[in-house]
Amino acid sequence: MLPLGGYVKMLDEREGSVPAAERARAYNNRPLWQRSSIVAAGPAANLLLAVLLYAAANWVGLEEPKAVLGAPTVGSIADRAGLAAGDWVRGVVQDDGGIEPVQSMTDLRWQLTDAALRGERIALRITDAQGHGERTVRLALEGVDAREVDAELMRRIGIGAPFSEPVLGKLVEGGPAARAGLREGDRVLGVDGARIDDAGRLRETIRAAVRDGVPVPMAWEVQRGSERLSLTVMPGLLTDGARSVGRIEAYVGQAPETITVRYGVVDGLVRGAQRTWEVAALSLRMLGKMLIGEASLKNLSGPLTIADYAGQSAQLGWLLPRLPRTGERQSRRAQSAAVADARRRTPHVSSFRRSDRAAGL
Repeated sequence: MLPLGGYVKMLDEREGSVPAAERARAYNNRPLWQRSSIVAAGPAANLLLAVLLYAAANWVGLEEPKAVLGAPTVGSIADRAGLAAGDWVRGVVQDDGGIEPVQSMTDLRWQLTDAALRGERIALRITDAQGHGERTVRLALEGVDAREVDAELMRRIGIGAPFSEPVLGKLVEGGPAARAGLREGDRVLGVDGARIDDAGRLRETIRAAVRDGVPVPMAWEVQRGSERLSLTVMPGLLTDGARSVGRIEAYVGQAPETITVRYGVVDGLVRGAQRTWEVAALSLRMLGKMLIGEASLKNLSGPLTIADYAGQSAQLGWLLPRLPRTGERQSRRAQSAAVADARRRTPHVSSFRRSDRAAGL
């Protein structure tokens, strides 16, 4: 039988009558070491199951976004530390000088969340997207507000979605992007004189193109084949509650580069045990912080919440491959089905519905 949990009533004279022939086997009549073993067996089975599940995921392999960063939030810790769009995080520098490899964006977010909860600096080994120009960047996470582990924590650190090329996908006929003369496959170089390095920065710029509830025109520099064009884009307006954001009704960005994270039998089992230990330790640390008021009671779900937000980049990474890429054609019904499927795959990303509409998705 699989140790999937459940309640088992003890054979115990304190819980009810026990036949005379069974009294020697009753829980209350067994030695202390046996009673302790029985009590520990349940949690041990759960931990063992967690190790095996993590190991199975490591053996099968997961397709996850590569740890190549999009443009950091302006003024954030990552921005002040000098991180930029296209930086590839290769590993975390340990106290002894060794490097713990970062396999994917999900792995990076887990490391950052753990360091923020510890209130510690973290040193990242960085190269460019091609693996050249190695350098070390230190993020001062000791001052970040980590009382609530949510999507805002990553924004405060400055790490958003993985890097995505600022190339336009499918345009809605008659929408703001189409009216401005934009085309599928256009690469956006700049907006209002500011350089655009990745799709995340472009989406932020589009959303922010509103003044006092009124959309404002934007001056776009676009590369179309060998031509460089200057276009004026008047965004549409989307009001969601008290907030108004701009939209252009076009797919913004291409699918991020992904990597298959897979390990051998021994390495997969070892890493499964390590991750189980990390999650268990994080649970106890989070509970302790809640008891002394250093963490919000909203984090009662503990590492499940952390894993949820740490893995949002991977979930969003699964969305983009389902959206039409440059040169691909899909019917309007197929596009809607793709977006609906992606939303079902990311049920905990509460802000996604608003953000994708704001970007014109």
